[in-house]
Amino acid sequence: MNELNLPLAAWLTFWRGMQRYHRYRVQGIEKLDSRRPMLLVAYHGRPIAHDQCMLSVSLYDRLGYMVHGVTHGAIRTNRLMSWVADGLGFVTGDGPDVEAAVARGEHIAVQPGGMREGCRSFRHRYELAWGDRTGFIRLALRHRLPIVPLAAHGVDDCYIGLNDGYQWGKRLGVPANLPAWLGIGLGGVWPLALPLPVQITTYIGDPIDLEDGGAIDPCDGPALLRAQRRVATAVRALLSSRLAA
Repeated sequence: MNELNLPLAAWLTFWRGMQRYHRYRVQGIEKLDSRRPMLLVAYHGRPIAHDQCMLSVSLYDRLGYMVHGVTHGAIRTNRLMSWVADGLGFVTGDGPDVEAAVARGEHIAVQPGGMREGCRSFRHRYELAWGDRTGFIRLALRHRLPIVPLAAHGVDDCYIGLNDGYQWGKRLGVPANLPAWLGIGLGGVWPLALPLPVQITTYIGDPIDLEDGGAIDPCDGPALLRAQRRVATAVRALLSSRLAA
């Protein structure tokens, strides 16, 4: 008899409820039906990528497993958080867990902007903040993963951000580079407040083969940055489509 995975059961129950609360929809989910593993690269909507959490439930129902989200390394500094991460299949870097998931044909998901992108003021809604980060490009090249761009409309409207949480976190000396973010939700301040009941829709773009124009040397910084910008352009296109909707 299989042991009950409590973190997974709680995750699915909570985020199914949030799917109803946000009238959640996904467009293009069939692009992820492939048994070939892929790297899902998404915009990090504030403050905890609600869209990605809800998408994980839709993909679990469709594929039968939890897509392996790359999460903040601080999660491994706490035994309880680490137990939850293991139950949900989260990974914190390009290590044996990623290699095993790829070998099983399972997708990996990453948000290159992380909390810097997610915990900002309302003045910076739906704006990528990837800087020169290319770690996810190296991960895709190492495991020969096509990249699928993702973005959600509505997610940045869940909370009204009042400050740059990452910068405040640095100034206040918050451990593990965690943000000190002030966001107004339904009935108070995050994380004690519910998100505003906005509709959220995830848009899934076409897979990108990074090496369709030739091999990329993982030690070639400029080539990695060009590949990163190619993916960023695809994600921005999905974000900007909300303006025409």
